[in-house]
Amino acid sequence: MKTGALGIIGTPVLQSFILMENLTVNQIIEKILSELPEARQNETVDTLKSGSGDQVVTGIVTTMFATVQVIREAIKIKANFIIAHEPTYYNHLDDTRWVKNNIVVNEKKELLEKNRITIWRFHDYWHRMKPDGIKQGFLLKAGWSVYNPDADDNFRIPTQKMEEVINHLKEKLNIPHIRYIGNKSATCSNICLLPGAGGGKSQLSSAIAGKADLIIVGESSEWETPEYVRDARAFGFSVSMIILGHVFSEDPGMDYLAGWLQPKIPGIPVNHIASGEPFYWA
Repeated sequence: MKTGALGIIGTPVLQSFILMENLTVNQIIEKILSELPEARQNETVDTLKSGSGDQVVTGIVTTMFATVQVIREAIKIKANFIIAHEPTYYNHLDDTRWVKNNIVVNEKKELLEKNRITIWRFHDYWHRMKPDGIKQGFLLKAGWSVYNPDADDNFRIPTQKMEEVINHLKEKLNIPHIRYIGNKSATCSNICLLPGAGGGKSQLSSAIAGKADLIIVGESSEWETPEYVRDARAFGFSVSMIILGHVFSEDPGMDYLAGWLQPKIPGIPVNHIASGEPFYWA
């Protein structure tokens, strides 16, 4: 009787756990997209870049870029599903024919196929979450979510010197170096926060609308927003700029994704592996 009672009570829980452990890539993607507050997009870069949607998932890795090193680390921990925020094949649409007979692309494809690794890009949809998943991760890691609970582009922090903001972000986001335009001693409080690389038009539109005295971006074409800020300062306007680097500005959002996703699929391990940036500094 005791065994039977345990079987009756325990079976549904056990079945749920087993089903969760045997989710496919497509089923996990559906779980994620079911959280979207709006209709799905017909045109999006958020598609599979390798592997199969029918593959049963043994483990998940979230990252900014599915670099060769990230793929190798995923293999080591027996994770066969990588969720990457940015392209795998060096161009926005992941067109593998973008440069003909590209030996690096071919080597990467072979590595993924040999180890049965599926990659899904999660860019457009993660930005469309409410609040924006990338920005929310940044704000949480920077300790600024209290000033910007809705993860808006523009918000206010307590007035402080730009040097204090720079040091704060370097410490909280573990950034070894930060580029900036302006006077480190200048005070600021109106922040325009734009992780990633939204382009000059988008960056300036948001900054001007929010009357920002400090624009914080991931990266920017040097002939767009940086030159605007330089000229604005020459005219006496109080505006400065911090350039974090694309990876450093958005990686906190992919780290946040791992913690956000794990409770939804408790039977499958979800880990974040930082891809890091490719540069050295002389």
